[in-house]
Amino acid sequence: MSEPRSSPRRVGVREFRGNLTSFLKQVQDGQRFVLTSHHKAIAEIGPPSVDVAVHKPGALRSKIKVSDDFDNLPAVVLKALEDGR
Repeated sequence: MSEPRSSPRRVGVREFRGNLTSFLKQVQDGQRFVLTSHHKAIAEIGPPSVDVAVHKPGALRSKIKVSDDFDNLPAVVLKALEDGR
């Protein structure tokens, strides 16, 4: 069972921007914030949900095969594209 979350803290955009590093460290620790502008909520920031995947560059290298004729268009398609000019 997960622990109950506290309500997100409301922070003005100017304050958030001025202390960005500090707020982002708090987000890493699990804190959530509602960003406000002129007392109106405009965004919420917090840690990513557990289903957010982290993509690693090159993770699919050698797992995707491209056919040798990938960039060759059939003559009928090429003609249709040329006639459309």
